[in-house]
Amino acid sequence: MTAPRLSAWRAVVGFGIVSLAGDMVYEGMRSVSGPLLASLGASALIVGLVTGAGEAASLGLRLVTGPLADRTHRYWALTILGYGMTAVCVPLLAVTPFIGGAGLVVASSLILIERAGKAIRSPSKTTLLADAAGAVGRGRGFGVHKALDEVGAFSGPLLVAGLLAWRNEIWLAMAVLAIPGAVAMGYLLWLRRRLPDPSVFDDAGARPRTASAHTWWQDTLGVGLGRPFFRFAAASSLATAGLVTFGVIAFHLTADNIVSLAIVPVIYAAAQAASAVAALVNGFGYDKVGPRTLYALPVLVALVPTLAFRTSALVCVAGVLCWGAANGLQDSTVKALVADLVGGERRATAYGVFAAIQGLAAMVGGVLAGALYADHLNLLIGIIAASQVATSVLLALTLRDLRSDRAAPSTHAPAP
Repeated sequence: MTAPRLSAWRAVVGFGIVSLAGDMVYEGMRSVSGPLLASLGASALIVGLVTGAGEAASLGLRLVTGPLADRTHRYWALTILGYGMTAVCVPLLAVTPFIGGAGLVVASSLILIERAGKAIRSPSKTTLLADAAGAVGRGRGFGVHKALDEVGAFSGPLLVAGLLAWRNEIWLAMAVLAIPGAVAMGYLLWLRRRLPDPSVFDDAGARPRTASAHTWWQDTLGVGLGRPFFRFAAASSLATAGLVTFGVIAFHLTADNIVSLAIVPVIYAAAQAASAVAALVNGFGYDKVGPRTLYALPVLVALVPTLAFRTSALVCVAGVLCWGAANGLQDSTVKALVADLVGGERRATAYGVFAAIQGLAAMVGGVLAGALYADHLNLLIGIIAASQVATSVLLALTLRDLRSDRAAPSTHAPAP
């Protein structure tokens, strides 16, 4: 076992800094990916296909990259490869306006490759973070990481907006994003040198190097991850399906003339701030009182359509803040509980399966919201409220299973 050269807290903050810089790159790109593709000759249909396929790849490929990480134990290599794909592909978008008719094909390919990079790194990076956070409290660790992540999530688009206001050249903004990309890669490589095996921080000790007892197909289906894991995955997927996308909310805000178009990015930035605060508060609460803090998630999800689709700007903003807070919990405390439900040797597999289930739920929820928003808003609000009651029930069953598992000698999960 290699002794760590960093404290657990410094490791958690280090991963947060990497995520901050990485988010500046890809969130900055995503904020203008539509206009970039349109400037290269893409229709609205092509923009939708490219961005939609990218998000599907980002989630669906984790069914492969999660088990791959656990089988090979190359968590660091996959994390570095995934971030490298983002750090290279986004700045390369700067050349696409200058290569003629090939520009649209190259830009679309680079966007898809960047999203594949997200799928490659995410299960491995989250597993490494879960290991390091085991020594400081996973709620706190994931909360601090999410807060730093959100700094990048809104500063990247703001940087791009500032560059566009200065020169109105998308290619220049893409080129400048090479700087935070280089910061992310440099800091990640430094972390790898200082902390070869974060699993030494885990309660159960270093991750075992035994071969998987399951086939690739079984790992893809999540065989052996346990009933509590799948109950919690079902609960979280219902919350994800009920969490109306910001695109639909933004459509409501502008189509009904509630706020001007220029104010929408400001409201979005406020939602990211709410996400960071919620992740910190709920994360610290998770370590003090246990997973019961996650009962806040279905409440927040149910409040979003109730508030965000009103005609008062202040009430709508309150709904958007609830939306941001719910997203913060989904990307922090929810991941902390997954780590406590699944042993260290299969956490990357679990995160891959969990993300795929959430991705499918997000697609279903998006279709539902799009179909009901215009003419059946009250029905949409009612369906989401009912689904969050089911989320609460499944969460309660998960916590009951967690208490029962703790009574077994081989279980290391904390009591809620």
